Parts: sequence; structure tokens; C-alpha cells
Amino acid sequence: MSYHIKEITELTGLSASTLRFYEKAGVIPFVKRDINGNRIYDEENIQWMDFILALRETGMPINDIKNYVDLYKEGHSTLKERKEMMLQHKAKVEEEVAQIFKYLDKINYKLALYNILEANMNEQDIII
Repeated sequence: MSYHIKEITELTGLSASTLRFYEKAGVIPFVKRDINGNRIYDEENIQWMDFILALRETGMPINDIKNYVDLYKEGHSTLKERKEMMLQHKAKVEEEVAQIFKYLDKINYKLALYNILEANMNEQDIII
């Protein structure tokens, strides 16, 4: 199945300008054009967009994504290098998630204190 840019914006939530930027930056490979020069996207492009969004949402810079795409285009000889890129990125994301969980623990601790204080206030109201 093929899609025009408007349909892709609806499917992915990406704006047309973002799609054009990603294509121009070389991070959405293999975008075809019709006879009028309009972009035609297919399922493979959508899979790439999903992958790119996952990388972007986890903080990978566009230049690193472009490097990954360039390596992908070179073929199987770059498997180790691509895997190493993903392992490094995974480690970075795991560190960030661990830090967020530490912050969440602090928030939960504070909320528990509030619950105790509220319970004590309610008990005092009953006793008085």
C-alpha cells in the first residue's frame, strides 16, 4: 500500500515539515516519488518512521540516526557497528530510566508522608 504525505502525517502524527526534514537529513531512507515528484510512502517507510521516532524520543541525535541509516544502507557488513550503536544507546536510555525511577521514589516518599499527615489530621479531628 502507498501513502501520500497527508496520509502519513495522520498515521504518524508527524507534521509534513518534520517528514520533509527527516527525509532531507537522510534519516528516512527509500522514499519514492511519483511522476509529479510527490513523495510516496510505503510500509517500509512507516516502519522506519516508527523506529526513528523511538530513537528520537529516547534522545538519540539526528546525526547519530543518520549514521545508523547510512550504515544500514551499506548492508550486512555493518551489522556489528549498528548493533554496537544500539547497545550504547540502550545503555544510555537505561541509565536515564533508572534516574527517573529514583526521582519517582522521592515523589512517592513525599506522597506517603502526606498520607500519614492527612491520616493524623483526620484522627485528631475525631478525638477532639
